[in-house]
Amino acid sequence: MGRGKVELKRIENTTSRQVTFSKRRNGLLKKAFELSILCDAEVALVIFSPSGKAYQFASHDMDRTIGRYRNEVGLPNTQRTRTAEFWRTEIEDLRKLAESLEARHKHLAGEELLSLGLKELKQLERQIKAGVERIRSRKRRLFSEHINLLKIRQKALQDENANLQKMLHEATASSRFWGDLTSNAV
Repeated sequence: MGRGKVELKRIENTTSRQVTFSKRRNGLLKKAFELSILCDAEVALVIFSPSGKAYQFASHDMDRTIGRYRNEVGLPNTQRTRTAEFWRTEIEDLRKLAESLEARHKHLAGEELLSLGLKELKQLERQIKAGVERIRSRKRRLFSEHINLLKIRQKALQDENANLQKMLHEATASSRFWGDLTSNAV
């Protein structure tokens, strides 16, 4: 005696529906595996549960199989399309940024100021004043550091000079001592 024919309609009882989904999902995954082994077929299977959880089986790389499917059906590779669109947008954004920075550079150099209004000119003047003050501050700091290094060098040279004079004085005194000894011995 075989099984009776099952009427295909949505199962209303949520528990029964979940049990049926789980059993049939496992059976479908098993059949996909068997088909790939027995027939050496490239199989990819994706199942989404009613709760949104994904289940998948792929006999080979899933992305490769989906790419083959898209090429066969004639669908564009959306990832490649999205990537190309992303880079086009990125290039356009960078081009706009480069133009903006070039214009700003020219304004800071005092060029092409006719397009600026009073508000922009005042802001540019404040930025230039702040920049000049930062430059002066850095310059003062560098001068101060350089002066300190020169003072340290001067001190070292003075110490070295004092040591050399001391050595010269000792050498002169020693040669007099030896000269006096030799003249007394004769």
